[in-house]
Amino acid sequence: MAFILFYDGLCPLCEKEVSHLLKRDKEKRIQFEDISLPDFPERYPELNLDDLNARIHGQLEDGTMITGLDVTHKAWSLVGVGWLYAPLRWPVIRWFADHFYLFFAKHRYRISYWLTGKERCEGNRCDISARSSKK
Repeated sequence: MAFILFYDGLCPLCEKEVSHLLKRDKEKRIQFEDISLPDFPERYPELNLDDLNARIHGQLEDGTMITGLDVTHKAWSLVGVGWLYAPLRWPVIRWFADHFYLFFAKHRYRISYWLTGKERCEGNRCDISARSSKK
């Protein structure tokens, strides 16, 4: 079983990060699951969509759920560049990084608009959904 990364497929910035991860995930160590797809609640009825939408979640191979920047660090570690995100998990920096991430997650659509000109993906769907379903 691969590491499962639950992401918001309607968020342009989230789509960009997942797109970069997909390109680097040559060994298919990550299973990408878009929480905005209509059939998501049927496939994962045990998961709370509001919780998943509040921050990024990931499921380790043993079934343990992790959230926030722990997910980001794990995903990038699996594709060989975890060292880029490792400082965000160091004591003291971790506290600040986690609080900043929570702010980002809450306001990701507005931040996406400021950075990309798109608040949500056009047609309520990002390109990543088509690419991740081809895996």
